[in-house]
Amino acid sequence: MGESEAEIFDRIMELVGNDGKFQNRFNFLFNFFVCLFVSMSYMNIVMVLNEPDHWCHVPGRELTNYSIEEWRERVLPTELDNKKKMSFSRCKMYNLTTTEILELDTHERLNISDEHHISCTNGFDYNKTWYEETVVSKEDWVCDDALYVTNTFSFNRLGEVVGTLIFGQLGDTIGRRPVFICGVFITIFGRVACLITSGTYWLFALSSISGMLTALMLFQSPLVIAMEICKGEKRAKISMIQCYGWTSGMVLMPLIFWAVRDWTPFLMFTTFPLLFGIFFPKYLIESPRWLGNKGKYDRCAKELQKIADINGTNIKVTEVMIKEMLKDHKVEKVYGMASFLTSKRLALNTSIMALCWIIVTMVYYALVINASRMDGNPFLNFIWQSAIELPGVFAGKYMGDKIGRRFTQVLAFFCAFIACIPILFLVQHPEYSTVVSLLAIIIRFMVSIIFFAVHLQAMEIYPTCLRQTGFAIMTIVANLMGLLGPYIIYLGTEFDVRYPYVILAALFALGTFGALFLPETLGQLLPETIADAHEFGKGQPFWGLPKPNIPSKRAKSEKDAKEKLNQEKFAP
Repeated sequence: MGESEAEIFDRIMELVGNDGKFQNRFNFLFNFFVCLFVSMSYMNIVMVLNEPDHWCHVPGRELTNYSIEEWRERVLPTELDNKKKMSFSRCKMYNLTTTEILELDTHERLNISDEHHISCTNGFDYNKTWYEETVVSKEDWVCDDALYVTNTFSFNRLGEVVGTLIFGQLGDTIGRRPVFICGVFITIFGRVACLITSGTYWLFALSSISGMLTALMLFQSPLVIAMEICKGEKRAKISMIQCYGWTSGMVLMPLIFWAVRDWTPFLMFTTFPLLFGIFFPKYLIESPRWLGNKGKYDRCAKELQKIADINGTNIKVTEVMIKEMLKDHKVEKVYGMASFLTSKRLALNTSIMALCWIIVTMVYYALVINASRMDGNPFLNFIWQSAIELPGVFAGKYMGDKIGRRFTQVLAFFCAFIACIPILFLVQHPEYSTVVSLLAIIIRFMVSIIFFAVHLQAMEIYPTCLRQTGFAIMTIVANLMGLLGPYIIYLGTEFDVRYPYVILAALFALGTFGALFLPETLGQLLPETIADAHEFGKGQPFWGLPKPNIPSKRAKSEKDAKEKLNQEKFAP
């Protein structure tokens, strides 16, 4: 029985080195170092839209010796907050002059009827304990304008949908490398535009959208290249390296904001380092597997030679050699996203994967937004919930390699569901805020495991000719539903703090059920063609731990591969 194209190309990669210096350096540079900056540029818009504690500005305190708290007690009404506790109103003031208010005693003030409560007429005062200025405090996007913030979060998801629809397919059409380089400049342009357009909300919203058009490609392109030039056993490790880069950026980002305290320098410090991504042309190669799949054998040979030279492999890779080894290859006709409907199995796998991706994306983004809106230090809250992703990613890789990607997702979804239950009963009580924070960290830990598993599984389930397009589909459908994520947090902020956790619990329960029906990808060959994808997962048992299905040829040592290639006169 002849070798499949996947096996042939794996032999080629063994020849030039599929686990050498080139792969190690590429992963450090792009899937860790550059990914660190990508995560900051991706999420910095969340932090600049943080809403500091605020209340109506009532002039006159400068004429008294009252502290801020004493002044608020005299001039502001009280009302039920989102925890159903009485607190000072953030959006209402007495419809009385300052002199009239000061003349009233405490009993009279407390009995002023609601009809004498009006919206703020003199702007707002902000608590500057943590922030000197955010976009929200600069432009007063609070109270009646609070939806500006929530809408901007959703617009960002919309921008990612539009960008992924365009650039996701371009990654499989024109290549991973040009899409990555283009993405660096588009993201920087969008974030810089945010700096100069905040005074006009719709211009700011459009700028934030443009900054998200290619955001996913900055993660996806280097990861896909790395997956396609490494040995199969390293795929989970590569995904883990990128997750570590992402999490490192998420931990570093709030520290930068904490240091500068102002959104303008913070946005610059967390965006411009993206330029490092184009400073390593020696390593920023095009995927040779993609080039071979597209019949571009000359460029494929050149990229393979770069890998061989850095790995110290004594071989001369030529176009003739690649053509001969792939002599039975035919450039497959691909119909973009419509290709995923060409068989029942591929369409079903795509649909279930999309469901899991929708849930984890919606939940993750909601948790990130919520992290800096919880009680206490917003920067530390963000850091703790981000730092927990590091052991989460490690646990995801360990579990994914031991019990498989599928059961890893199922178990993590179920544990996250269980963690939501006690929060529903504790979140309204301030004395249990520490317990609620710990449970939120546990949920974030489980979500990081799911995120790792679902991304790795999506990378392994789609064929080379559609791998980036498959990612694009997942991102598009996930972010279309993810538009609702910010409104989940809005329900908790403006109405009842329990509402988000009710919704999250329901989503986790749905994810537990859906992930059960995904095919296992652990130990499987990466599908090269659409025909391979049509058969992927066929015959796998529903229960039981996965067993590797990689042919013995795949497990051969580099020495054996070289000897075989020498016999075929492909090696020098």
